[in-house]
Amino acid sequence: MSINPFKFGTVVDDPFFTDRTVELERVKEILASNNHLVIISPRRFGKTSLIRKAVRESDRKVLMMDLQLINSPEDFAAQYLRRIYRLFPLERIRQGILKFRIIPVVSLNPATNEVDIAFEPGAPPHPYIEDVLNLLEKLASSGHRPIVILDEFQEIGRLDPAMGNMLRAVMQNHTRINYVFLGSQESMMREIFEKKKSPFYHFGIVMSLPKIGQEAFYEYVSDRLKGMTKNYRAISASVVSFTGGHPYYTQQLAFAVWNILHRNPAAPDPVSEAIEETITMHDLDYERLWATFLNTDRKILIGLTRNETPALSAKFAKMVRIHAQSTIFSGLKRLVAKGYLIQTGNSYDFDDPFFRQWIIRRRETY
Repeated sequence: MSINPFKFGTVVDDPFFTDRTVELERVKEILASNNHLVIISPRRFGKTSLIRKAVRESDRKVLMMDLQLINSPEDFAAQYLRRIYRLFPLERIRQGILKFRIIPVVSLNPATNEVDIAFEPGAPPHPYIEDVLNLLEKLASSGHRPIVILDEFQEIGRLDPAMGNMLRAVMQNHTRINYVFLGSQESMMREIFEKKKSPFYHFGIVMSLPKIGQEAFYEYVSDRLKGMTKNYRAISASVVSFTGGHPYYTQQLAFAVWNILHRNPAAPDPVSEAIEETITMHDLDYERLWATFLNTDRKILIGLTRNETPALSAKFAKMVRIHAQSTIFSGLKRLVAKGYLIQTGNSYDFDDPFFRQWIIRRRETY
C-alpha cells in the first residue's frame, strides 16, 4: 500500500521537510558562532521544524521549552532543571544543585522514569532562576556547547513582569550556550528584541521566516503527485495557489488531494473536492470560532474575502461600513495578534485559507 508523502500538524523532518535551504544554512552558521538567534514567524510556518533540523545536524545537546505551557517563574525553573537532568549524568547535576541557594525537591517518577522537581512556592524567584540557568553553563564546556531553545518567547512577560530582566541578567554572562528564541507574535517579539528599553535589546540576531516560495512548494508537491495523475502539474499549481505557499496548509491540502487521487485517479477536480472535504470536516470548529469574534472583526474578515481592496483604504472602510479607519486598524491589529490574519507590509491576509473559504461558502449558501 502506498504511503501518503505529505505531513502536517507535527514537527516535520526529511523527507517531509521542504525548501528553507537558505534559512537552514543561516541558522547553522549562527549556531556555530557565539551569537544568539531570534526567529519570528506566524504559527505553523515551520520555525520549530527548521530549528530542530538545524540542531539535529549539529549533534549538540539541546534544551527546549515551550513557554506557552509554563505557568509561573517556579514552573519555569523546575521545567528547565528537569530538562537538564535529561542531558547530563545525575552525579554532576547533584553536585551543582547542592550549591543552590534554594534547594528544590527532586523525586523520581516511577511511571515515567523521569525526575519531578518543585521549588518552594512564594520564595523570591531570582535566586533559583539564576542558579538553574547558571547550572547549565557550568555543566557545559567550550567543546560541548548546548543549545537552549525557548519557544513562544513573547509569553515571558506573562509569567512575571520582571522575568525578562532576570533572564537577561544571567544569560548575558554565559559564553558556552547558544540561546534561540522563537516567537509567533511579531509585534511583541520585536518589542522584546528591538526596543531600546527592553532588557533583551539586540541580544540576538533576528530572522523573520516568510512563507515558502510558491515555486519551491510547487516543485515539492508536483514531485510527489506526478505518479498519481497525468494532470499533476495543474493540480500542484492549484494547491499552491489556494494556500499561497503557507507551509502547514499546503501540506494539509496536498495530503487530502493525494488521498482523493489514491481512491480515484480520474477524479475530475481533486483540489476542489479536497477543499470541500476539509471545510466540511472543520465546519463546527469554524462555526464556534466565528461566534467568538466581535462584530467589527467579522466585518473586517468578510471584507477581506471579497476583493483585493487594501484594508486600510477609505474604499475598504466604506465597503465594510466601518466609518473610523482607526477602528479598522485596531481590529486588524487584534486579528493579527491572535493569529487569524498575517500582515505583510500594509497587506493583510487570512492565516487559514480554509477558514477564508468557509466564510465565502457560508455567505453564498445562506
